[in-house]
Amino acid sequence: MLSIVAVATAWSGYQAARWDAASTIQYAKATNATVRSQVNATLAGQDRLYDIVTFNGWVAARMAGNNKLAEFYERRFRPEYATAFTAWQKLDPFNNPSAPAGPIFMAEYTNAHAEESTRLSEQAKAFFDGGITRRETGDHYVKVTVFLATVLLLTALSQRFEMLGARVAVLTVAFLLLLISGFWLLKLPHA
Repeated sequence: MLSIVAVATAWSGYQAARWDAASTIQYAKATNATVRSQVNATLAGQDRLYDIVTFNGWVAARMAGNNKLAEFYERRFRPEYATAFTAWQKLDPFNNPSAPAGPIFMAEYTNAHAEESTRLSEQAKAFFDGGITRRETGDHYVKVTVFLATVLLLTALSQRFEMLGARVAVLTVAFLLLLISGFWLLKLPHA
């Protein structure tokens, strides 16, 4: 019984270490994806600011009747913004009070950096959740290791009892803990 417990304890400790390492890798991936998401979120904010500034310049030029300057601003629109701008102009916004206030309020307005930021943020969450799951599995293996260490303690302790009944009782408890630990070892996923 002692040899079985020793091997099972070593296996459980090994699995706990493997799952801990796997959770660390998932957390590192989550951090990496979060940083990349934040970079894209910053770029998306800069794109939006650029879009607003160039649009405001376009509006000022158009209102001043400076078509050459208005065309200059139009040529400076980002391609994603230009698509929304074209759709917005089709609504005749200067004569249509129900038209959105500007192209950024149009469904056609997209921002690749914002979309990538959202995708990476979701990916970071998935990696983080994976890290939690792997850490919890490692924690279960640590619990099994403690149970198996208790089996070793009880087995050694049973040798101290001179009464056969006490020895059998302690060994029975140790054996039950061994069975429970064995069941958990078979049930838990392996790294």
